[in-house]
Amino acid sequence: MEKPMASSGPAELFTRVDDYSVANAAAAANEGIVMTTLDAAVNWARKNSIWPMTFGLACCAIEMMSMSASRFDIARFGAEVFRGSPRQSDLMIIAGRVSNKMAPVIRHLYQQMPEPKWAISMGACATSTGVFNNYALIPVNQVIPIDVFVPGCPPRPEQLIYALMMLQEKIKNQSGTVKSVLNL
Repeated sequence: MEKPMASSGPAELFTRVDDYSVANAAAAANEGIVMTTLDAAVNWARKNSIWPMTFGLACCAIEMMSMSASRFDIARFGAEVFRGSPRQSDLMIIAGRVSNKMAPVIRHLYQQMPEPKWAISMGACATSTGVFNNYALIPVNQVIPIDVFVPGCPPRPEQLIYALMMLQEKIKNQSGTVKSVLNL
């Protein structure tokens, strides 16, 4: 003789994923179902797979290199793949002085980077020409748009890691990501 079915009939076994409401989100999480928006999923993937392009122009580049070494290990943040080509990177870290002769090169490399792209200005020289305030240097924000400024002369690797975390937070909070990807 067969046992009668429990009060949770077969209809509950085949509940559609989109039938879960916000009130049932905890129950859905217990079942291994993750509920999110497509924008949040794309932004999560972007923020955890940043590929920086090295652009060391002066002494700040030494601190940038040490950031990727084993002591500070930016691989924890998904940014360990330093690229030498702008076509393979989405983050430009300007580390050091920007001269008038270097500005067109920086602008050209930034324009070659695929969308979405971000830039970090590292150090006092890149941000405001620092102690070398003369006719030959310009702040990098007059050349390309900068997302995060890192102060210091030279800034410590921890400061650059914090700037990377700030950039990740900015990427996470972007809206309209899917529309921009689909060109809508």
